[in-house]
Amino acid sequence: MKQAIIVLCLTGVVITSLLAVSPSIKNELIVQVTGGRIEGVLNRAGDVYSYKGIPFAAPPVGALRWKAPQPVVPWSGVRRADAFGPSPVQGAPNPFGPWSAEYLIPKKPISEDCLYLNVWTPKEAPQKKPVLVWIYGGGFGSGGSGVPIYDGEATARKGIVFVSVNYRVGPFGFFAHPELTRESAHKSSGNYGLMDQLAALRWVQQNIARFGGDPSNVTIAGQSAGSMSVNCLVAAPLAKGLFTKAIAQSGARFSTPYPSLREAEEDGQKTARAAGTTTLAELRALPAETLLKQAQAMRGPIIDGYVLPASIAQLFADRKQNPVSLLTGWNEDEGLAFGPLKNAADYKAQVDQKYGTLAETMLRYYPASTDAEAAQSQRNIARDQVFGAQNYQWAVTQAQQQLPVYVYRFTRKVPATGAYANYGAFHTAEVPYAYDNLYFIDKQLRPLRPADDELAHTLATYWANFIKTGNPNGNGLPRWPAFSAPNDSIIQLDTVIRARPLPDRAALSFLVNTLHTP
Repeated sequence: MKQAIIVLCLTGVVITSLLAVSPSIKNELIVQVTGGRIEGVLNRAGDVYSYKGIPFAAPPVGALRWKAPQPVVPWSGVRRADAFGPSPVQGAPNPFGPWSAEYLIPKKPISEDCLYLNVWTPKEAPQKKPVLVWIYGGGFGSGGSGVPIYDGEATARKGIVFVSVNYRVGPFGFFAHPELTRESAHKSSGNYGLMDQLAALRWVQQNIARFGGDPSNVTIAGQSAGSMSVNCLVAAPLAKGLFTKAIAQSGARFSTPYPSLREAEEDGQKTARAAGTTTLAELRALPAETLLKQAQAMRGPIIDGYVLPASIAQLFADRKQNPVSLLTGWNEDEGLAFGPLKNAADYKAQVDQKYGTLAETMLRYYPASTDAEAAQSQRNIARDQVFGAQNYQWAVTQAQQQLPVYVYRFTRKVPATGAYANYGAFHTAEVPYAYDNLYFIDKQLRPLRPADDELAHTLATYWANFIKTGNPNGNGLPRWPAFSAPNDSIIQLDTVIRARPLPDRAALSFLVNTLHTP
Protein backbone atom coordinates (compact mmCIF):
# COMPACT_ATOMS: atom_id res chain seq x y z
CA MET A 1 0.00 0.00 0.00
CA LYS A 2 2.84 2.38 0.96
CA GLN A 3 4.62 1.59 -2.33
CA ALA A 4 1.43 2.35 -4.26
CA ILE A 5 1.12 5.71 -2.52
CA ILE A 6 4.76 6.53 -3.31
CA VAL A 7 4.21 5.62 -7.00
CA LEU A 8 1.08 7.79 -7.18
CA CYS A 9 2.89 10.69 -5.57
CA LEU A 10 5.82 10.35 -7.95
CA THR A 11 3.40 10.12 -10.88
CA GLY A 12 1.73 13.32 -9.70
CA VAL A 13 5.09 15.06 -9.60
CA VAL A 14 5.83 13.93 -13.16
CA ILE A 15 2.43 15.10 -14.42
CA THR A 16 2.82 18.43 -12.66
CA SER A 17 6.25 18.95 -14.15
CA LEU A 18 4.94 18.13 -17.62
CA LEU A 19 2.09 20.63 -17.28
CA ALA A 20 4.33 23.39 -15.94
CA VAL A 21 5.82 25.84 -18.40
CA SER A 22 9.53 25.20 -18.82
CA PRO A 23 11.92 28.07 -17.98
CA SER A 24 12.87 28.50 -21.64
CA ILE A 25 9.22 28.79 -22.69
CA LYS A 26 8.55 31.14 -19.78
CA ASN A 27 11.36 33.41 -20.95
CA GLU A 28 9.95 33.36 -24.48
CA LEU A 29 6.58 34.45 -23.11
CA ILE A 30 8.02 37.64 -21.59
CA VAL A 31 8.01 40.63 -23.96
CA GLN A 32 9.11 44.21 -23.42
CA VAL A 33 6.47 46.68 -24.64
CA THR A 34 5.80 50.36 -24.14
CA GLY A 35 5.29 50.72 -20.40
CA GLY A 36 7.04 47.59 -19.15
CA ARG A 37 7.37 43.82 -19.46
CA ILE A 38 4.44 41.46 -19.99
CA GLU A 39 4.11 37.68 -19.76
CA GLY A 40 1.76 35.85 -22.09
CA VAL A 41 0.30 32.36 -22.26
CA LEU A 42 1.07 29.37 -24.48
CA ASN A 43 -2.09 27.69 -25.78
CA ARG A 44 -2.92 24.02 -25.18
CA ALA A 45 -1.78 22.97 -28.62
CA GLY A 46 1.59 24.57 -27.96
CA ASP A 47 1.67 26.60 -31.18
CA VAL A 48 0.30 30.08 -30.34
CA TYR A 49 1.26 32.66 -27.71
CA SER A 50 -1.44 35.05 -26.51
CA TYR A 51 -1.08 38.31 -24.63
CA LYS A 52 -4.34 39.79 -23.36
CA GLY A 53 -5.14 43.03 -21.59
CA ILE A 54 -2.07 45.01 -22.66
CA PRO A 55 -2.53 48.72 -21.83
CA PHE A 56 -1.80 50.95 -24.83
CA ALA A 57 -2.82 54.26 -23.20
CA ALA A 58 -3.49 55.70 -19.78
CA PRO A 59 -6.93 54.96 -18.29
CA PRO A 60 -9.27 57.64 -19.75
CA VAL A 61 -10.91 58.40 -16.41
CA GLY A 62 -11.37 61.45 -14.21
CA ALA A 63 -9.69 64.45 -15.83
CA LEU A 64 -8.82 62.26 -18.86
CA ARG A 65 -12.48 61.59 -19.71
CA TRP A 66 -12.94 63.13 -23.20
CA LYS A 67 -9.25 63.60 -23.77
CA ALA A 68 -7.17 62.16 -26.58
CA PRO A 69 -5.51 58.94 -25.34
CA GLN A 70 -2.50 59.74 -23.19
CA PRO A 71 0.77 57.77 -22.86
CA VAL A 72 0.51 54.48 -21.02
CA VAL A 73 1.35 54.51 -17.31
CA PRO A 74 4.55 52.44 -16.82
CA TRP A 75 4.56 49.48 -14.43
CA SER A 76 7.31 47.66 -12.59
CA GLY A 77 8.06 43.95 -12.69
CA VAL A 78 6.39 41.57 -15.15
CA ARG A 79 2.69 42.11 -15.82
CA ARG A 80 0.60 39.00 -16.45
CA ALA A 81 -1.19 39.30 -19.79
CA ASP A 82 -3.56 36.37 -19.47
CA ALA A 83 -7.02 38.00 -19.37
CA PHE A 84 -8.92 40.56 -21.45
CA GLY A 85 -9.03 44.07 -20.07
CA PRO A 86 -12.42 45.58 -19.21
CA SER A 87 -14.86 46.27 -22.04
CA PRO A 88 -15.84 49.93 -22.50
CA VAL A 89 -18.86 51.28 -20.62
CA GLN A 90 -22.14 50.33 -22.35
CA GLY A 91 -25.47 48.68 -21.63
CA ALA A 92 -25.64 45.13 -20.28
CA PRO A 93 -24.69 42.56 -22.96
CA ASN A 94 -27.95 40.63 -23.17
CA PRO A 95 -28.68 38.46 -26.25
CA PHE A 96 -31.11 40.02 -28.73
CA GLY A 97 -32.19 39.47 -32.32
CA PRO A 98 -29.80 37.00 -33.99
CA TRP A 99 -26.96 37.76 -31.57
CA SER A 100 -26.50 35.08 -28.93
CA ALA A 101 -23.88 35.23 -26.16
CA GLU A 102 -20.87 34.35 -28.32
CA TYR A 103 -21.46 37.56 -30.36
CA LEU A 104 -21.42 39.77 -27.25
CA ILE A 105 -18.87 41.02 -24.73
CA PRO A 106 -18.45 39.21 -21.39
CA LYS A 107 -20.80 40.46 -18.69
CA LYS A 108 -17.81 41.57 -16.60
CA PRO A 109 -15.59 43.54 -16.33
CA ILE A 110 -16.95 46.74 -17.91
CA SER A 111 -15.21 50.02 -17.11
CA GLU A 112 -14.14 53.44 -18.39
CA ASP A 113 -10.63 52.10 -17.83
CA CYS A 114 -10.81 50.14 -21.09
CA LEU A 115 -7.86 51.03 -23.34
CA TYR A 116 -6.31 47.59 -23.68
CA LEU A 117 -5.39 45.42 -26.63
CA ASN A 118 -4.61 41.75 -27.22
CA VAL A 119 -2.04 39.92 -29.33
CA TRP A 120 -1.94 36.35 -30.65
CA THR A 121 1.25 35.29 -32.40
CA PRO A 122 2.59 31.97 -33.75
CA LYS A 123 5.12 30.26 -31.49
CA GLU A 124 7.48 29.66 -34.41
CA ALA A 125 10.56 31.87 -34.59
CA PRO A 126 9.78 35.56 -35.31
CA GLN A 127 10.16 36.30 -39.01
CA LYS A 128 8.35 39.57 -39.80
CA LYS A 129 4.88 38.11 -40.02
CA PRO A 130 1.93 40.05 -41.46
CA VAL A 131 -0.25 41.78 -38.87
CA LEU A 132 -4.03 42.06 -38.60
CA VAL A 133 -5.60 44.70 -36.34
CA TRP A 134 -9.26 43.89 -35.59
CA ILE A 135 -11.76 46.66 -34.73
CA TYR A 136 -15.11 45.54 -33.33
CA GLY A 137 -18.61 46.65 -34.26
CA GLY A 138 -21.56 47.57 -32.07
CA GLY A 139 -23.04 50.71 -33.58
CA PHE A 140 -20.37 52.85 -31.85
CA GLY A 141 -22.38 52.34 -28.67
CA SER A 142 -21.34 48.82 -27.62
CA GLY A 143 -18.80 46.08 -28.28
CA GLY A 144 -15.37 45.04 -27.06
CA SER A 145 -12.40 42.91 -28.00
CA GLY A 146 -13.34 40.14 -25.55
CA VAL A 147 -16.19 38.84 -27.75
CA PRO A 148 -15.62 35.06 -28.23
CA ILE A 149 -15.95 35.09 -32.05
CA TYR A 150 -13.14 37.69 -32.21
CA ASP A 151 -10.57 35.24 -30.84
CA GLY A 152 -7.26 35.46 -32.70
CA GLU A 153 -5.76 32.00 -32.15
CA ALA A 154 -6.98 30.40 -35.39
CA THR A 155 -5.74 33.33 -37.48
CA ALA A 156 -2.36 33.24 -35.73
CA ARG A 157 -2.01 29.59 -36.74
CA LYS A 158 -2.02 30.79 -40.34
CA GLY A 159 1.22 32.70 -39.77
CA ILE A 160 -0.38 36.05 -38.87
CA VAL A 161 0.01 38.23 -35.78
CA PHE A 162 -3.57 39.04 -34.72
CA VAL A 163 -4.25 42.17 -32.67
CA SER A 164 -7.65 43.19 -31.30
CA VAL A 165 -8.16 46.60 -29.72
CA ASN A 166 -10.61 48.32 -27.41
CA TYR A 167 -11.89 51.83 -28.03
CA ARG A 168 -14.33 54.05 -26.16
CA VAL A 169 -17.96 53.89 -27.31
CA GLY A 170 -21.16 55.84 -26.78
CA PRO A 171 -20.94 59.11 -24.82
CA PHE A 172 -17.43 58.24 -23.66
CA GLY A 173 -16.05 57.80 -27.17
CA PHE A 174 -18.08 60.27 -29.23
CA PHE A 175 -19.12 63.18 -27.01
CA ALA A 176 -18.63 66.71 -28.32
CA HIS A 177 -19.17 69.95 -26.42
CA PRO A 178 -18.10 73.57 -27.03
CA GLU A 179 -16.01 73.59 -23.83
CA LEU A 180 -14.21 70.41 -24.95
CA THR A 181 -13.53 72.02 -28.31
CA ARG A 182 -12.14 75.16 -26.66
CA GLU A 183 -9.79 73.22 -24.37
CA SER A 184 -8.46 71.10 -27.26
CA ALA A 185 -5.19 72.09 -28.89
CA HIS A 186 -6.80 71.10 -32.21
CA LYS A 187 -10.07 72.94 -31.52
CA SER A 188 -12.12 69.79 -31.98
CA SER A 189 -14.00 67.28 -29.86
CA GLY A 190 -16.03 64.11 -30.27
CA ASN A 191 -13.88 61.53 -32.05
CA TYR A 192 -12.20 60.01 -28.99
CA GLY A 193 -13.05 56.46 -30.08
CA LEU A 194 -11.27 56.99 -33.40
CA MET A 195 -8.32 58.55 -31.54
CA ASP A 196 -8.14 55.39 -29.44
CA GLN A 197 -7.91 53.32 -32.61
CA LEU A 198 -5.15 55.58 -33.93
CA ALA A 199 -3.26 55.24 -30.63
CA ALA A 200 -3.53 51.46 -30.81
CA LEU A 201 -2.19 51.49 -34.38
CA ARG A 202 0.76 53.61 -33.28
CA TRP A 203 1.37 51.11 -30.48
CA VAL A 204 1.44 48.38 -33.12
CA GLN A 205 4.03 50.28 -35.13
CA GLN A 206 6.23 50.68 -32.04
CA ASN A 207 5.84 47.21 -30.52
CA ILE A 208 4.61 44.55 -32.90
CA ALA A 209 8.08 43.52 -34.12
CA ARG A 210 8.71 42.16 -30.60
CA PHE A 211 5.88 39.69 -31.23
CA GLY A 212 7.27 38.67 -34.63
CA GLY A 213 5.07 41.07 -36.59
CA ASP A 214 6.05 43.24 -39.54
CA PRO A 215 5.03 46.89 -38.92
CA SER A 216 5.27 47.56 -42.66
CA ASN A 217 2.64 44.89 -43.44
CA VAL A 218 -0.40 45.81 -41.33
CA THR A 219 -4.02 45.22 -42.31
CA ILE A 220 -6.85 46.91 -40.43
CA ALA A 221 -10.16 45.03 -40.36
CA GLY A 222 -13.57 45.49 -38.84
CA GLN A 223 -17.26 44.69 -39.14
CA SER A 224 -20.30 46.98 -38.89
CA ALA A 225 -19.17 50.00 -36.82
CA GLY A 226 -15.72 48.39 -36.96
CA SER A 227 -15.93 48.50 -40.75
CA MET A 228 -17.08 52.13 -40.58
CA SER A 229 -14.07 52.77 -38.35
CA VAL A 230 -11.83 51.19 -40.98
CA ASN A 231 -13.46 53.49 -43.55
CA CYS A 232 -12.72 56.50 -41.31
CA LEU A 233 -9.11 55.43 -40.72
CA VAL A 234 -8.48 54.95 -44.43
CA ALA A 235 -9.86 58.46 -44.99
CA ALA A 236 -8.05 60.08 -42.03
CA PRO A 237 -4.80 61.95 -42.76
CA LEU A 238 -3.64 61.19 -39.19
CA ALA A 239 -3.50 57.48 -40.06
CA LYS A 240 -0.87 57.91 -42.76
CA GLY A 241 1.75 55.15 -42.67
CA LEU A 242 -0.01 53.02 -40.04
CA PHE A 243 -1.34 50.29 -42.40
CA THR A 244 -1.30 49.20 -46.04
CA LYS A 245 -4.47 47.09 -46.43
CA ALA A 246 -8.05 47.21 -45.20
CA ILE A 247 -10.89 44.70 -44.70
CA ALA A 248 -14.31 46.32 -44.37
CA GLN A 249 -17.19 43.97 -43.58
CA SER A 250 -20.64 45.61 -43.79
CA GLY A 251 -20.01 49.25 -43.08
CA ALA A 252 -18.88 52.55 -44.63
CA ARG A 253 -20.21 56.10 -44.84
CA PHE A 254 -20.15 57.60 -48.32
CA SER A 255 -23.65 58.65 -49.33
CA THR A 256 -24.64 60.46 -46.13
CA PRO A 257 -21.99 62.50 -44.30
CA TYR A 258 -21.30 62.20 -40.60
CA PRO A 259 -22.65 65.02 -38.39
CA SER A 260 -20.69 68.25 -38.20
CA LEU A 261 -18.82 69.39 -35.10
CA ARG A 262 -21.51 72.00 -34.45
CA GLU A 263 -24.32 69.41 -34.62
CA ALA A 264 -22.42 67.11 -32.25
CA GLU A 265 -21.71 69.97 -29.85
CA GLU A 266 -25.44 70.74 -29.74
CA ASP A 267 -26.12 67.13 -28.79
CA GLY A 268 -23.47 67.39 -26.09
CA GLN A 269 -25.11 70.49 -24.67
CA LYS A 270 -28.46 68.66 -24.55
CA THR A 271 -26.79 65.87 -22.61
CA ALA A 272 -25.23 68.36 -20.18
CA ARG A 273 -28.61 69.98 -19.54
CA ALA A 274 -30.35 66.62 -19.13
CA ALA A 275 -27.72 65.64 -16.56
CA GLY A 276 -28.20 68.89 -14.64
CA THR A 277 -24.60 70.05 -15.14
CA THR A 278 -23.34 73.50 -16.04
CA THR A 279 -19.56 73.00 -16.29
CA LEU A 280 -17.17 70.58 -17.90
CA ALA A 281 -15.78 69.69 -14.49
CA GLU A 282 -19.26 68.64 -13.36
CA LEU A 283 -19.72 66.56 -16.52
CA ARG A 284 -16.41 64.80 -15.94
CA ALA A 285 -17.41 64.10 -12.35
CA LEU A 286 -20.66 62.37 -13.31
CA PRO A 287 -20.77 58.62 -12.59
CA ALA A 288 -20.41 56.62 -15.81
CA GLU A 289 -23.85 55.03 -15.34
CA THR A 290 -25.51 58.46 -15.06
CA LEU A 291 -23.81 59.74 -18.19
CA LEU A 292 -24.79 56.60 -20.09
CA LYS A 293 -28.45 57.16 -19.19
CA GLN A 294 -28.48 60.88 -19.99
CA ALA A 295 -26.52 60.81 -23.25
CA GLN A 296 -28.40 62.41 -26.14
CA ALA A 297 -27.94 61.08 -29.66
CA MET A 298 -24.33 59.89 -29.48
CA ARG A 299 -24.10 58.96 -33.16
CA GLY A 300 -20.49 57.92 -33.57
CA PRO A 301 -17.83 59.73 -35.62
CA ILE A 302 -18.22 63.37 -36.62
CA ILE A 303 -16.55 65.70 -39.08
CA ASP A 304 -14.50 67.39 -36.39
CA GLY A 305 -11.91 69.17 -38.54
CA TYR A 306 -9.07 67.17 -37.00
CA VAL A 307 -9.45 63.39 -37.21
CA LEU A 308 -11.95 63.81 -40.05
CA PRO A 309 -11.26 67.18 -41.71
CA ALA A 310 -14.06 66.61 -44.27
CA SER A 311 -16.68 64.04 -45.21
CA ILE A 312 -15.53 60.56 -46.22
CA ALA A 313 -16.81 61.09 -49.77
CA GLN A 314 -14.98 64.41 -50.07
CA LEU A 315 -11.68 63.04 -48.75
CA PHE A 316 -11.84 60.20 -51.27
CA ALA A 317 -12.94 62.49 -54.10
CA ASP A 318 -9.91 64.70 -53.39
CA ARG A 319 -7.70 61.59 -53.14
CA LYS A 320 -6.58 62.60 -49.67
CA GLN A 321 -7.29 59.15 -48.24
CA ASN A 322 -4.59 56.60 -47.45
CA PRO A 323 -4.21 54.39 -50.55
CA VAL A 324 -4.76 50.75 -49.57
CA SER A 325 -5.72 47.41 -51.02
CA LEU A 326 -9.32 46.72 -50.01
CA LEU A 327 -11.43 43.63 -49.33
CA THR A 328 -15.05 44.55 -48.69
CA GLY A 329 -18.61 43.26 -48.88
CA TRP A 330 -21.86 42.65 -47.05
CA ASN A 331 -24.36 39.93 -46.13
CA GLU A 332 -27.57 38.91 -47.85
CA ASP A 333 -29.96 39.21 -44.89
CA GLU A 334 -28.52 41.98 -42.75
CA GLY A 335 -31.21 44.57 -43.33
CA LEU A 336 -31.99 46.04 -39.91
CA ALA A 337 -35.66 46.98 -40.18
CA PHE A 338 -36.83 49.14 -37.28
CA GLY A 339 -40.51 48.77 -36.48
CA PRO A 340 -43.12 46.55 -38.16
CA LEU A 341 -42.95 46.02 -41.92
CA LYS A 342 -45.68 47.68 -43.97
CA ASN A 343 -48.11 45.88 -46.27
CA ALA A 344 -47.81 46.40 -50.01
CA ALA A 345 -50.24 49.32 -50.23
CA ASP A 346 -48.70 51.26 -47.34
CA TYR A 347 -45.18 50.55 -48.58
CA LYS A 348 -46.03 51.89 -52.05
CA ALA A 349 -47.55 55.01 -50.52
CA GLN A 350 -44.40 55.56 -48.47
CA VAL A 351 -42.19 55.17 -51.55
CA ASP A 352 -44.36 57.62 -53.52
CA GLN A 353 -44.13 60.18 -50.74
CA LYS A 354 -40.38 59.83 -50.21
CA TYR A 355 -39.12 59.43 -53.78
CA GLY A 356 -41.64 61.43 -55.82
CA THR A 357 -40.80 61.20 -59.53
CA LEU A 358 -38.25 58.46 -58.77
CA ALA A 359 -40.83 56.25 -57.03
CA GLU A 360 -41.52 54.18 -60.14
CA THR A 361 -37.83 53.35 -60.51
CA MET A 362 -37.55 52.57 -56.80
CA LEU A 363 -40.46 50.13 -57.02
CA ARG A 364 -38.87 48.46 -60.01
CA TYR A 365 -35.80 47.64 -57.94
CA TYR A 366 -37.67 47.06 -54.69
CA PRO A 367 -41.12 45.81 -55.85
CA ALA A 368 -44.37 45.24 -53.94
CA SER A 369 -46.77 43.16 -56.01
CA THR A 370 -47.71 41.25 -52.83
CA ASP A 371 -47.39 41.86 -49.10
CA ALA A 372 -44.65 39.22 -48.92
CA GLU A 373 -42.71 40.86 -51.74
CA ALA A 374 -43.14 44.27 -50.12
CA ALA A 375 -41.79 42.89 -46.83
CA GLN A 376 -38.71 41.49 -48.57
CA SER A 377 -38.17 44.76 -50.44
CA GLN A 378 -38.23 46.70 -47.17
CA ARG A 379 -35.62 44.37 -45.70
CA ASN A 380 -33.51 44.76 -48.85
CA ILE A 381 -33.77 48.55 -48.74
CA ALA A 382 -32.68 48.53 -45.09
CA ARG A 383 -29.71 46.34 -46.04
CA ASP A 384 -28.69 48.36 -49.07
CA GLN A 385 -29.08 51.86 -47.66
CA VAL A 386 -27.05 51.13 -44.53
CA PHE A 387 -24.55 48.60 -45.88
CA GLY A 388 -24.79 47.57 -49.53
CA ALA A 389 -24.80 50.99 -51.20
CA GLN A 390 -22.09 52.31 -48.86
CA ASN A 391 -19.63 49.45 -49.39
CA TYR A 392 -20.52 49.32 -53.09
CA GLN A 393 -19.71 53.03 -53.49
CA TRP A 394 -16.40 52.51 -51.71
CA ALA A 395 -15.57 49.64 -54.05
CA VAL A 396 -16.50 51.68 -57.13
CA THR A 397 -14.41 54.64 -55.92
CA GLN A 398 -11.49 52.34 -55.22
CA ALA A 399 -11.70 50.78 -58.69
CA GLN A 400 -12.03 54.15 -60.42
CA GLN A 401 -8.86 55.29 -58.68
CA GLN A 402 -7.14 52.09 -59.85
CA LEU A 403 -6.59 50.78 -56.34
CA PRO A 404 -6.96 47.02 -55.72
CA VAL A 405 -10.39 45.96 -54.43
CA TYR A 406 -12.13 42.61 -53.94
CA VAL A 407 -15.86 42.43 -53.16
CA TYR A 408 -17.85 39.59 -51.57
CA ARG A 409 -21.47 38.82 -50.83
CA PHE A 410 -22.03 36.41 -47.92
CA THR A 411 -25.25 34.49 -48.59
CA ARG A 412 -24.98 31.43 -46.34
CA LYS A 413 -28.21 31.09 -44.36
CA VAL A 414 -26.69 29.91 -41.11
CA PRO A 415 -28.45 26.77 -39.77
CA ALA A 416 -30.35 27.70 -36.62
CA THR A 417 -33.20 26.62 -34.36
CA GLY A 418 -36.21 28.40 -32.83
CA ALA A 419 -36.29 32.17 -33.17
CA TYR A 420 -32.71 32.17 -34.46
CA ALA A 421 -33.85 30.32 -37.59
CA ASN A 422 -35.48 33.47 -38.98
CA TYR A 423 -32.35 35.48 -39.64
CA GLY A 424 -30.53 33.72 -42.52
CA ALA A 425 -27.24 35.36 -43.51
CA PHE A 426 -27.61 37.91 -40.73
CA HIS A 427 -25.50 40.92 -39.79
CA THR A 428 -22.21 39.59 -38.28
CA ALA A 429 -22.87 36.01 -39.50
CA GLU A 430 -19.70 35.97 -41.62
CA VAL A 431 -17.28 36.96 -38.84
CA PRO A 432 -16.73 33.51 -37.23
CA TYR A 433 -16.34 32.02 -40.71
CA ALA A 434 -13.79 34.59 -41.87
CA TYR A 435 -11.62 34.17 -38.76
CA ASP A 436 -12.14 30.39 -38.46
CA ASN A 437 -13.97 30.66 -35.13
CA LEU A 438 -16.97 28.37 -35.59
CA TYR A 439 -15.61 26.55 -32.53
CA PHE A 440 -17.20 29.28 -30.38
CA ILE A 441 -20.68 29.02 -31.91
CA ASP A 442 -23.44 27.60 -29.69
CA LYS A 443 -24.22 24.42 -31.61
CA GLN A 444 -27.54 23.91 -29.83
CA LEU A 445 -28.81 27.18 -31.21
CA ARG A 446 -27.01 26.78 -34.52
CA PRO A 447 -26.47 23.14 -35.52
CA LEU A 448 -23.75 23.76 -38.09
CA ARG A 449 -23.01 21.21 -40.81
CA PRO A 450 -19.82 19.97 -42.46
CA ALA A 451 -20.51 22.46 -45.27
CA ASP A 452 -20.11 25.26 -42.72
CA ASP A 453 -16.69 23.97 -41.68
CA GLU A 454 -15.66 23.89 -45.34
CA LEU A 455 -16.96 27.40 -45.90
CA ALA A 456 -15.10 28.69 -42.83
CA HIS A 457 -11.88 27.05 -44.02
CA THR A 458 -12.22 28.74 -47.43
CA LEU A 459 -13.15 32.18 -46.06
CA ALA A 460 -10.37 32.11 -43.47
CA THR A 461 -7.89 31.18 -46.21
CA TYR A 462 -9.10 34.00 -48.47
CA TRP A 463 -8.82 36.47 -45.58
CA ALA A 464 -5.36 35.19 -44.56
CA ASN A 465 -4.08 35.43 -48.15
CA PHE A 466 -5.29 39.02 -48.39
CA ILE A 467 -3.71 39.93 -45.04
CA LYS A 468 -0.40 38.52 -46.26
CA THR A 469 -0.32 39.77 -49.85
CA GLY A 470 -3.27 42.07 -50.61
CA ASN A 471 -4.80 39.38 -52.83
CA PRO A 472 -7.24 36.75 -51.47
CA ASN A 473 -6.50 34.19 -54.18
CA GLY A 474 -4.36 31.11 -53.67
CA ASN A 475 -3.90 27.49 -54.63
CA GLY A 476 -6.99 25.30 -54.34
CA LEU A 477 -9.41 28.20 -53.95
CA PRO A 478 -12.17 29.27 -56.34
CA ARG A 479 -10.84 32.32 -58.18
CA TRP A 480 -11.94 35.63 -56.69
CA PRO A 481 -11.80 38.27 -59.46
CA ALA A 482 -10.75 41.81 -58.69
CA PHE A 483 -13.68 44.20 -58.73
CA SER A 484 -13.83 46.75 -61.53
CA ALA A 485 -16.55 49.26 -62.29
CA PRO A 486 -17.37 48.01 -65.83
CA ASN A 487 -18.24 44.40 -64.87
CA ASP A 488 -18.66 44.56 -61.07
CA SER A 489 -17.43 41.00 -60.48
CA ILE A 490 -17.76 39.70 -56.93
CA ILE A 491 -17.39 36.39 -55.10
CA GLN A 492 -20.53 34.82 -53.63
CA LEU A 493 -19.72 33.08 -50.36
CA ASP A 494 -22.01 30.15 -49.63
CA THR A 495 -21.83 26.37 -49.53
CA VAL A 496 -21.11 26.75 -53.25
CA ILE A 497 -18.60 29.53 -53.85
CA ARG A 498 -18.62 31.21 -57.21
CA ALA A 499 -17.62 34.41 -58.92
CA ARG A 500 -20.47 36.32 -60.54
CA PRO A 501 -21.49 39.83 -61.59
CA LEU A 502 -22.98 41.81 -58.73
CA PRO A 503 -26.67 40.84 -59.12
CA ASP A 504 -28.22 44.10 -57.90
CA ARG A 505 -25.72 46.59 -59.31
CA ALA A 506 -28.47 48.71 -60.90
CA ALA A 507 -30.41 48.98 -57.64
CA LEU A 508 -27.28 49.91 -55.70
CA SER A 509 -26.25 52.49 -58.30
CA PHE A 510 -29.74 53.99 -58.09
CA LEU A 511 -29.48 54.27 -54.30
CA VAL A 512 -26.01 55.79 -54.50
CA ASN A 513 -27.26 58.43 -56.91
CA THR A 514 -30.43 59.24 -54.95
CA LEU A 515 -29.02 59.29 -51.42
CA HIS A 516 -27.64 62.66 -50.40
CA THR A 517 -23.96 63.10 -51.22
CA PRO A 518 -22.18 66.39 -50.40
